[in-house]
Amino acid sequence: MSTHAKIRLYVEHPLAAGQTVPLSRDQAHYLFGVMRQAVGGAVLLFNEEHGEWRAEIVEAGKRGGMLACVEQTAPLRLPPDLWLLFAPIKKARTDFIVEKAAELGAGRICPVQTEFTNAERIRQDRLQAHAVEAAEQCGGTYVPPVAALQRLERVLSDWPGDRRLIFADEALVGARAALEAAPRSDKWAILIGPEGGFSPAERDRLHDLPFVTPISLGPRILRADTAAVAALTLFQATRGDWE
Repeated sequence: MSTHAKIRLYVEHPLAAGQTVPLSRDQAHYLFGVMRQAVGGAVLLFNEEHGEWRAEIVEAGKRGGMLACVEQTAPLRLPPDLWLLFAPIKKARTDFIVEKAAELGAGRICPVQTEFTNAERIRQDRLQAHAVEAAEQCGGTYVPPVAALQRLERVLSDWPGDRRLIFADEALVGARAALEAAPRSDKWAILIGPEGGFSPAERDRLHDLPFVTPISLGPRILRADTAAVAALTLFQATRGDWE
């Protein structure tokens, strides 16, 4: 067996020494049809419970296959308890937001519909697949779930009182100072608005909510996808696992 593995796959199966893991049809096609792997090859597997494991290919077929876990190569690394709420935009840029959220350590990804959101629906399964691919490529051991699209007003009405919400408001200044001055919490969320920003009514409501911390992302107006990356980076450096 080869001990060198470059390919990583997310699986929804238990991982432990000697544990066998069946491959889906898509995974088998990728491993054997695209990557030209064969019996005896090494693959890295991970899930949200057991970390990352090196596995050996023991069966290879066009429609499926079987792997056997050999040894753990990395422990489970959970991200901070951080949600990213964002208004869906154009398809490719929405995909980008989901991918970067997974790479930067969001614990949950929540598309929301605001007054100025153009998209009325999303492909939740496709966005979840992008989150899986991002985790596979960046070495993560956790895949953030992508929630169904909900209206922002409903999300705020049902908001859990123990979770702080960071609201990116382009009308403000002083992001780092605002974050550092916010109450301590183990549960956070970031809200990024759509192209065109939030409506005046939405902005007023957000400023009035006791669990909201408004921040600025600098002196320039950022595109929604850039704002998501900037806010996640700022949080991780200030309150997250980059401290």
